[in-house]
Amino acid sequence: MKLGLTIFPSDSTIGAIELGREADERGFESLWFPEHSHIPTSRATPWGGREGAPPLPDFYWRSHDQFVALAAVAAVTTNLMVGTGITLVAQRDPIWLAKEVASLDSISGGRFLFGIGYGWNKEELAHHGVKYTERRAVIRERVLAMKELWTQDEASFSGEHVNFDASWSWPKPVQKPHPPVILGGSAGPRTAADIAEYCDGWMPIGGRHGLEAGMADVRKACEAIGRDPETVEIGVFGAPADAGALEELEAKGVKRAVFSLPQGSRDEVLTKLDELTLLLPH
Repeated sequence: MKLGLTIFPSDSTIGAIELGREADERGFESLWFPEHSHIPTSRATPWGGREGAPPLPDFYWRSHDQFVALAAVAAVTTNLMVGTGITLVAQRDPIWLAKEVASLDSISGGRFLFGIGYGWNKEELAHHGVKYTERRAVIRERVLAMKELWTQDEASFSGEHVNFDASWSWPKPVQKPHPPVILGGSAGPRTAADIAEYCDGWMPIGGRHGLEAGMADVRKACEAIGRDPETVEIGVFGAPADAGALEELEAKGVKRAVFSLPQGSRDEVLTKLDELTLLLPH
């Protein structure tokens, strides 16, 4: 099983470059950075969209831009995969985003993992001009449009939410046909259908979403369109830092486990990193 790390890269915790070097030297497979463009102070939507959730921590609005931070990490590492965990695709222009993805994959030598998600903050989405109820359809078209830009010398797209005439866009990604598109979040039938149609992987948050039920939904969705379910790689964000639990996940078919690092001081993060390093295969 591949073992990775995730943290909000902010100005109040360990620097992204130092963390990337430490993760690479220790042998972790990947480092994932989440994103939020901003957090509206109205705070009408509870944390994660879950009623009764605790107050939202300030690192949600203190984080660096994920692509800038990951590019810096890629520049000082050799083997470490760098991933977005996740990119809020509904809040980004797809033509620019396609170039950012391809550029980072090119600069890193094919070490980019494109994690995407629907988004839960209704106010944040609204500031980007996207209705919460339309975000799934918006993301679907934007990902399909980006695939055209990544794979075609002259790309065009015509849809309800994305439209552009024949265009040139370079660089193309190093990974072919493009970096893996990995959807986060729970996987009911609707999400499973999206995964089957345009994603290469699924990575729910461990312990929060029903893993086995979601995997069953993904299998059914793949079979419904004639896709081999084994072509969807399963991972877990916020995986338990326990060898036995990791073995159980691996037995269920999980290929990647990503551990959450604390949003604390440099020393606190490095101490946790020392503990997690013990779980790496030797």
